[in-house]
Amino acid sequence: MKIIECVPNFSEGKNEELFNLITNVLSKTQDVKLLNLEPDADYNRVVVTLAGNESGIIEGAVNACKAAAQIIDMTKHKGEHPRLGAIDVVPFVPVKNTTMEDCVKISEVFGERIAKELDVPVYLYEFAARNPKRVSLSSIRKGEYEGLEAKLKDPEWQPDYGESKFNAKLGAIVTGARFFLVAYNVNIKSTDIKISKEIAETLRESGKAKRDINGNVIKENGKTVNVPGRLKNVKGMGVVLEKYNITQVSMNLTNYNITSIHKAFEEVKKEANRLGAEIDGSEIVGLVPLEALIQAGKFYSDGKGTSEVELVDLAIEKLGLSSLNPFDKQQKIIDYMI
Repeated sequence: MKIIECVPNFSEGKNEELFNLITNVLSKTQDVKLLNLEPDADYNRVVVTLAGNESGIIEGAVNACKAAAQIIDMTKHKGEHPRLGAIDVVPFVPVKNTTMEDCVKISEVFGERIAKELDVPVYLYEFAARNPKRVSLSSIRKGEYEGLEAKLKDPEWQPDYGESKFNAKLGAIVTGARFFLVAYNVNIKSTDIKISKEIAETLRESGKAKRDINGNVIKENGKTVNVPGRLKNVKGMGVVLEKYNITQVSMNLTNYNITSIHKAFEEVKKEANRLGAEIDGSEIVGLVPLEALIQAGKFYSDGKGTSEVELVDLAIEKLGLSSLNPFDKQQKIIDYMI
């Protein structure tokens, strides 16, 4: 059986009515299973993880998105996390007996259908992108919801599906196919957001603007000169978590085989120490592949042969994955959920 994962990100992290509605509609959808629903009130965002076969995953994604569209109103939305719309991003991920090409086709079917059913512009990204400017989610999100109305008037930003018409309530949707993304945040024991931002800009692949000795951004031929970051396949930003009186380096690891979880953790720790700050564990938002935690466990075990259970437990301990909320491996590791 083919297994495809879908991870819709909705711009609402507090409304229990929405969470119950999504859970209910998915329970009535055939050939798809809700693996995880993880709201974050600080980011005002909920990450939903589904798995199913080709037909089930499309129906599940459509039904979850239609449920969200009933409740979320972007004209009233505020949150820390970048977002383009109520249904911000809907990626499809190959898990078992399926390919990236299969997931590209699935995202196209979904995109065309959801654009019609919700009357919303839809953009394709990552492996499904038809335009090199749209491969990166951050490029499509630039300007966010607040800049979307103007963006849709630009011929270069005509959506892949739907009309170039601003939907004030829902904004726009991004969909596509990608490798398994690990949403990973490292906690900084400081309320100074400048520290987290500095760390994120230093480490993320896109880097930061180059500046002169006076702190002014350096430009050549009218374009900002960029200093690349240290970590490949990493996107990152600094955010405030008022609830815990800390800040975070919030990262997306888009290929954990290139930049592993433990590599990201250790590099953040190194930069925090350089800036006179300390870290206090980390968290994984949504699900994580077993392989990614075993990699970390092996790193922290110094190459000693231990069992799968011991390696996973060691990774959880050394990365401090239970520092904010208990890390339940039976509910957080996708291999154990399917």
